[in-house]
Amino acid sequence: MKKWLLRLTVFCALYFVWSWLDTVKSRWYVFDPPFLHELAKDAVATHPDNLDGIIQHIVTNLTNTYPASAGIISLNTDSSEWTFNNAGGAMGAMYIIHASITEYLIIFGTPLGTEGHTGLHPADDYFHILHGEQWAFEPGALEMERYVPGDVHFLPRGTAKQYKMHEGCFALEYARGWIPLMLPFGLADTLTSTLDIPTFIRTARITGREIINNLLIGKI
Repeated sequence: MKKWLLRLTVFCALYFVWSWLDTVKSRWYVFDPPFLHELAKDAVATHPDNLDGIIQHIVTNLTNTYPASAGIISLNTDSSEWTFNNAGGAMGAMYIIHASITEYLIIFGTPLGTEGHTGLHPADDYFHILHGEQWAFEPGALEMERYVPGDVHFLPRGTAKQYKMHEGCFALEYARGWIPLMLPFGLADTLTSTLDIPTFIRTARITGREIINNLLIGKI
């Protein structure tokens, strides 16, 4: 009886701490969704059909807006640091520009096309299309959603869809919420399906490094 009482007490304490943290997590957000949308649209307009130019345009603007010397946020400027990502049945590659406890910003996509489940996340997700098309569908809809370069597909916290990156697509993806709780979805397919352990290690190393780099400057 004492063990169950202790467990209930710990659970209640964790629940109240979690509830409080959830109400204040926005104070640690740095990126502004409208700014990122305008940045993505500007990159697409400035470098049409030039994905490398689009990525460099985004990274350059981000480093100018959030310089390392300001100590506000840590960004990964090595745009050659790509890794495979298998999640929700879909496969692509990603370049992690930023990762912290409450935010991540990545380039994700594939030139081959892929399809899967978005996942059900404790974070809002903004999917800015840079190249190609993304299609999406949720139960009850009789027609697909279609997103093209310059569009943003917003997936609110706690919602899920089927999506397809039709015939190849790349996007700037921004998530704000509890990022560590999203990691099991992002890594589970690697452990249960592909068994690509080098990719798992590489993803964990890059993600952990970026989160730690941000914690060291006080970015939660």
